[in-house]
Amino acid sequence: EAKSAAMTASRKLNQRLHGANIAAEETAYTDTLTGVKNRRAMEQVLERLHAWNTPYAMMNLDLELFKDVNDSYGHAAGDHVLQMAARILLDETRENDVVIRQGGDEFVILLPETRDPQTLDKIAGRIIARISQPIPFQEHVCRISASAGSAVFDEHSGDRQEDFLERADAALYASKRAGRGRHTLFTPDLARTKSEGSDERELMVGRVAQ
Repeated sequence: EAKSAAMTASRKLNQRLHGANIAAEETAYTDTLTGVKNRRAMEQVLERLHAWNTPYAMMNLDLELFKDVNDSYGHAAGDHVLQMAARILLDETRENDVVIRQGGDEFVILLPETRDPQTLDKIAGRIIARISQPIPFQEHVCRISASAGSAVFDEHSGDRQEDFLERADAALYASKRAGRGRHTLFTPDLARTKSEGSDERELMVGRVAQ
């Protein structure tokens, strides 16, 4: 009986330790403010998707007018807006999609086995429409919008992970150039547009320095 009790106690301890390890790992990959995944988790998921050569889409999303909320109503209001935005992203995506907060007001959604442009447009449209709705906070009403840009990874293209990240970023940049509340899907000409825009900014900086 004593041996059985000791084995039971040992088993329970191991279960608790295993649970603690899982909890610690989950914490390491979770954004503490919003409860979605963090940048560290994104890197791990991307490595797995590319290692398995899994087709997927990446949607980059920036909140607009977020700084105005912080400046007008304080950081508590800003935190509330971020939490509400994260909840919307979770509501509008599937269970196997991965919602990530990169930092600040920047989010990313990884959508495995998703390539259809119309599907991405619909998802982005729902997200942008909901985020644009007034967000109550105490006696205030916070108003923000969002821009999104997506790129689709083709497992047959041989693209590097770094190239794909740049494509999603170029699509987001195109949305922001076109105005608030938009979604853009990457096309090859967008990479040239972003590069030209970067060159223009560098030239202006150089002129100011002179």
